[in-house]
Amino acid sequence: MKTLKNRQQGIGGIGLILLIAMGLFAVVLGLKLIPAYMHNGEVVHIFRAIAADPEMQNASVKDIRASFEKRAMMDNLSEVKAEDIQIDKEGASLVLSASYAVKISVAGNVSLLLEFKPSSAK
Repeated sequence: MKTLKNRQQGIGGIGLILLIAMGLFAVVLGLKLIPAYMHNGEVVHIFRAIAADPEMQNASVKDIRASFEKRAMMDNLSEVKAEDIQIDKEGASLVLSASYAVKISVAGNVSLLLEFKPSSAK
């Protein structure tokens, strides 16, 4: 009769290699996704800064887009173009929004498509 100690076994060599490979894949995938989410956060920050600027409340659409282009160029953002921005008024406040997608190559012909919809509305 086998005792409990003899029946217990830990992770084998192949299991350990698979576990390490899955962990490395998750880390690499995370490192590729982080910049896209950081850029989206910067776009939201720019939208909110423009919407909160008292000078922009009565500015023309052209001036608002120019302000976004200038701020985006300073932050080195190229995902959202000034033409992609939708400018609306909700009551007395300005609301900026956009919709864009970022394609991230993972490995070979495998890619991820991330869709973002940043807005200055809270």
